[in-house]
This record gives sequence, structure tokens and C-alpha cells, in this order.
Amino acid sequence: MLPGFTHLSRLFGIGRILARHDALFPVQQAPLPGAIKAAAALFQAVFGRRRPDLREGERMAAAMAELGPSFIKLGQVLSVRPDIVGSAMAEDLGRLRDKLPPFPWSEAKAAIEAELGTKLEQLYIGFEPVPVAAASVAQVHFAETLEGQPVAVKVLRPQVEAAFARDLALFAWLAGKAEDCLPGMQRLRPRAVIETVAQQVAIELDLRLEAAAASEIADNFRDDPDLHVPRPDWNRTARRVLTLERITGTPIEDRDALIAAGHDLPRLAERVIQSFLRQALRDGYFHADMHHGNLFVAADGKLQLVDFGIMGRIDLGTRRFMAEMLGAFLAGDWRRAAEVHIEAGYVPLDPASGRTVEAFAQACRSIGEPILGKPVAEISIGRLLAQLFQITETFGMRTQPHLLLLQKTMVTVEGVARSLDPEVNFWEASRPVVGDWASRNMGPEAQIRDGIAEGVATLRRLPKLLRDLEILAAQSESPPTPTVAPDRKLHWLLGIIAALLAAHLLLD
Repeated sequence: MLPGFTHLSRLFGIGRILARHDALFPVQQAPLPGAIKAAAALFQAVFGRRRPDLREGERMAAAMAELGPSFIKLGQVLSVRPDIVGSAMAEDLGRLRDKLPPFPWSEAKAAIEAELGTKLEQLYIGFEPVPVAAASVAQVHFAETLEGQPVAVKVLRPQVEAAFARDLALFAWLAGKAEDCLPGMQRLRPRAVIETVAQQVAIELDLRLEAAAASEIADNFRDDPDLHVPRPDWNRTARRVLTLERITGTPIEDRDALIAAGHDLPRLAERVIQSFLRQALRDGYFHADMHHGNLFVAADGKLQLVDFGIMGRIDLGTRRFMAEMLGAFLAGDWRRAAEVHIEAGYVPLDPASGRTVEAFAQACRSIGEPILGKPVAEISIGRLLAQLFQITETFGMRTQPHLLLLQKTMVTVEGVARSLDPEVNFWEASRPVVGDWASRNMGPEAQIRDGIAEGVATLRRLPKLLRDLEILAAQSESPPTPTVAPDRKLHWLLGIIAALLAAHLLLD
């Protein structure tokens, strides 16, 4: 009973803020009980004011910004779910930025010394007390190490962990109520969405994990000509403090400065797209917050990436799905576009209700054919995703939480690229990376390598399998006679593995 009372009390405060921003309209629009709608109307009358000068999405974004870091994160997730909030609101929520007033220098200094176990003067020189950036989770100060290395020091906000824990518990409670009470919500899986957000937040609130993320992606791009990633200073990093090599490039959002410095903006736009796709496809590990504020351009034109609190990881199967889907859309192969969704298990077939491969292929054609060959000024990844989401309900596709960050990042990357070059073609820029990865991971050689790996894995499991068979035979009074004797199975399997290894050596 107490948790429910706590959540209701928090909801009261949230309702007041939403009413003040004239952002209670989702309650009126949703299929909720009349009592809840009446309560929302009362809140709006008592605590609110009308804002007809702003769009609904703008009002909601302003309310979420005031409600704090948890709601900002929720807004960012919803910004890639136009099937839930609508295309216009998704676009407005996509403009949310984690910007808040800084917390006092005295608190930042105390946190650094407590986390690193020594006085600030024994770690840094020239520490700047005024932060260069203040976000919902942390703020960043410039400093220099005793060894003379310019660094950026990130410090978590006081009590930010408690604020997230409180609000995520509320979100989970509301998601559960929505799934239990509202028709159609189970397909959208709000519980799973909140669990995904909670897992990401737990990682973001431990700056040691952010340091590890920066180190991993820096290793992945060690010799890359297009992207530089700063290295962490592990001696000056702890759970609530992160020290990284300082980036000194031009902010990518400062278009005039980039032009004045002589940078090739169309080439920079391609680099943004291709560096993201290398992360997602080649490595399966990508920076999931590649907005303007986290990208800089070095004097030599190389991109510089910062803030590794939000990262995404996708397995090989998902990467293959992503590459095949993009490839099918690029080639105009609508049936294959439908098949890869079905093979991945995202779209269930149900011929009785008209959910067939042919029907889904037709839906893919209706989305993809109008954009083929058009300049990016007339198409967008965001619009493509929105249209895909619009057909999900018809074909019974359920929300895939592991793809949320990937979807969000694709939309963000497209926006950054278009701000540099409004004519950049996302599809053409992606073609070299997708094509190269597909040839390495989806061609005949890749299939042979997969077969070898599966064979070796099976061989490693074989001794246990044989032991299990012996135990079962000993426990049974009349054990069944296998169709193929275990020793013959072993010889058969070894023969296949040997053949696959031979084929691999010949291909190499």
C-alpha cells in the first residue's frame, strides 16, 4: 500500500507541473477511465494555464525538462516512438537537450576529493571551477593534470541516483498498470521499454563504466581516419568522477566556424553517417547519443566524439537484420525487406488475418518506393522509421527494446548530417559501409566460418552429451537403442568439421 501512496503523491506533483505547461492533453486523449480524465481537467483548471501559442510537443518537452533527468530520458525514448506519440510530437521531443543550471563548485570539489581519496591539488592544476557544460546527470570542468595533460573532468550531480530511482520506480508502476488495463498496450511492451531505460541509466550513473565505454570505442577506432575518441585517465576516475583527454576541436553545430576553417561540410556529413554505421555494424557497439553537442571537428577534419554515458550494443544477428533490411530497401527488393523482418521474428505470419509475406512486402513497397532516388531534402530516416512504425500494429509487430537506442541514434545522426549538408543522401553515404560489412559477414566465406564455429561449439559439447547418454542408459532398465551409435556420431561430426576446416583453408 505504501509504494502506491508514494507513487500517487509523486503523480500529484507531476500533474501540477504538466498543468502549468498545458501538457495534460495525453490524459484527455488516452482511453482512460472518466475519473482520471476528470482529475486531469481539475488540475488544469486549478494549477494550469493555456498555451495555444505552442505545439503540443513543445509544451510536453518543456514540462519534461522541468520534471528532471528521468523525464528527459523518457522523452528521448518516446521521440523515436511515433507509433505511440505521433510524428509531430516525436519530432518536438527529439529536440530535448539535457541542459540544467550547474550545481555549486564546492559540491563538485567535495565529490571529486571524496571519490578519488585525495586533495584536488594533488591531482590537477589549473582546475576551472566554472563548468563548461551542465547536463541533467553531470557537469564537466576543464583542468590539467600534474603531468601537464589537458583533461575534461565529469562529476555526477548530487543525489541524481536517488532522483532516477524514484522516477523509474514510478514509470515501472505506471507501465504495469497500462499493460494490465489498456487495450493494445501489451504489444507496445511499456514494461520492457522502462526496463531498457533503467538498465541504461544504471550504466550511465557509474562513470567507471563510461570510461570503459570510451576505452573500448577508442580501441575500435584506433587507426580510423575519420573519428578520434578521447582516452580515459584511469588514475583520476571513479564511480562519480571521470577524467578524459580534453577535446579542442570546433563544435560541429558551429557551421560558420567550420566554413571559416575551410572544412568540407558535405564530407563531414558523410563521416558522421559512416562512423556511426561502422560502430553499429562492424563493432556492434555504438555511441547512442551522437547529437551536435557531443561532436567536434579537429583541425585536420577528423570527427571527435565525447560523452559515452549512453551506449548501445547489438549482436551479430541484429546487425545482419539491419544490413539486410537497409540493403533490401536500397535495392527495392520489397519481398526481401518483408522476409528479413519475418526471419528475425519481428513480424508474425497469420494468413487467416491477412498477415502474409506478400502483404507485408506490399507495405514495405508503399514506404520505400516513394523515397528511392530522391534527395535527402525530400526524405528522412526519421520519416521512414515513423512509417514503419505505423504499419506495426496492422502486422502485429511488437516493440523491440534492444532496437530503441539504435532507432534513436539513426534519427539523431541523420539530423546532424543534414545540418551540415541538407543534400546529403543517407542511403548513398551508408552504401560503402553496409556493402563492405555485408561482403565480410553475409557472403559464402562468412557462412563457412559460421559453420566451422558451430561445429567447433558442438564438438566441445560432445563429451558432455556422451556422458549424459551414458548416465541415462545406466538409469534406464531398457535404454533405447540409438539410430546412430555415439562413436559413429563422433566420427561423423569430426568428418564434417575437418571438411569445413579444409574448405576454410582453401578459401584463405
